[in-house]
Amino acid sequence: MTDRPLWTVEAMAQAMSARREGGLPDGVTGVSIDSRTLVPGDAFFAIAGERDGHDFVDAALTAGAGLAVVVEDKRVMFGRDAPLLVVDDVLEALRNLGRAARARSQAAVIGVTGSVGKTGTKEALHLVLSRQGRTHASAASYNNHWGVPLSLARCPADARYAVFEMGMNHAREIGPLSQLVRPQIAIITSIAPVHLEYFPSLAAIANAKAEIFEGMDASGAAVLPRDNEFFEQLALRAREAMLARILSFGAHAQADARLLDCALQPESSTVRASILGEEGTYKLGAPGRHLVMNSLAVLAAAKLAGADLALAALALADLAPPAGRGSRATLALPGGAALLIDESYNANPVSMRAALALLGQSQVGAGGRRVAVLGDMLELGDKSDILHAELVDPIVANGIDLVFCSGPAMHSLWQALPSERRGGYSETSKGLEPKVIEAIRGGDAIMVKGSNGSRMGPLVKALERAFRADGSEQGAFARA
Repeated sequence: MTDRPLWTVEAMAQAMSARREGGLPDGVTGVSIDSRTLVPGDAFFAIAGERDGHDFVDAALTAGAGLAVVVEDKRVMFGRDAPLLVVDDVLEALRNLGRAARARSQAAVIGVTGSVGKTGTKEALHLVLSRQGRTHASAASYNNHWGVPLSLARCPADARYAVFEMGMNHAREIGPLSQLVRPQIAIITSIAPVHLEYFPSLAAIANAKAEIFEGMDASGAAVLPRDNEFFEQLALRAREAMLARILSFGAHAQADARLLDCALQPESSTVRASILGEEGTYKLGAPGRHLVMNSLAVLAAAKLAGADLALAALALADLAPPAGRGSRATLALPGGAALLIDESYNANPVSMRAALALLGQSQVGAGGRRVAVLGDMLELGDKSDILHAELVDPIVANGIDLVFCSGPAMHSLWQALPSERRGGYSETSKGLEPKVIEAIRGGDAIMVKGSNGSRMGPLVKALERAFRADGSEQGAFARA
């Protein structure tokens, strides 16, 4: 335990209206909901998920948890001397601790939502702001009803900047999260056909994303996608929230953070932009036009948060895609090296097109091909077949040579593909594995992508096991 705990037990108990029992420490160094990954000194919250967290309290305490937060009616499960904070509802206690963290924080707080690019934008903000002061950000994609309060509860009192991702599958999910976070700056990355199964229209999705403004006061600033067809709708929602500043990013001539020019390279991008009136050139250490566009929002938010813009732009040279979102590795095949692009974390029509464009600009070796291995895009409702079949256009436009498809929804694309581009089809990703392993060769660039539920991640691991995956490379920075 450090000299400066994240929380004193006294502050935790007060914030959560908790009863103290057992041999409690003076404080805790972290907050956890997973007994498998907690660090000694953490407070373990026994929330109910697929399994009841109370079943893992003993394991958490054995692993070194400083205390456990448990519900009143399950107190009898644990020994009299067990270090416990006893509450009426563990998840609500976590929310209350998150509220207390927000109340004590003096950080510039940025909230990020959008149909695509949330996690990458959050990670880019963490990267650029952490070079200029202590920065806290949501871990992984902790953006839901338990992930946001957990991320808030983990925020150190002395953080200078704090970045929180907020996601949703249904309407009225982001509003309560924003009211917890109370962001001073809100980024909406995009509005796209994601979770269409649960919404009557894209306009309804835009309104759901605009719920992020509900936790903001009149001094707040919104950073909105100027090139998106729903920009005016989002701006109207921001005006209705009485926000002081409504700014935009994109290639549009009226964008406040405006793309002036960019050069897209296979491993990086060079960007010239005007960010809130300040013009400069910077380099992104990861490729893709979609990352270029989101970098404009990142720099705009960083400047609004009081960070030095030049230093923030410089840091983007070290940007690397998160695992499953464009990370790159080398496969050692008998005929030479091949490039593996892991986009397996998630997929929707917009991110799929961006990934296919990225594959299209990737370099191949002698005799190599561009190979797409695609799993179902989920939650698209009655438009699923059409949206899958329409991927044939970016496949042809980006010069993708060979396509493997997995899942019932991807069968619509498989049927639409020209015969010479068909690599193989299977109902499951597991069934597709041997076909891909047999087909790829040295010099190929292989991109694997699908919604998380389509289980394309294990296929990536299978390729890495079969061909001894290697590390990835990052780009360098240039500033005008």
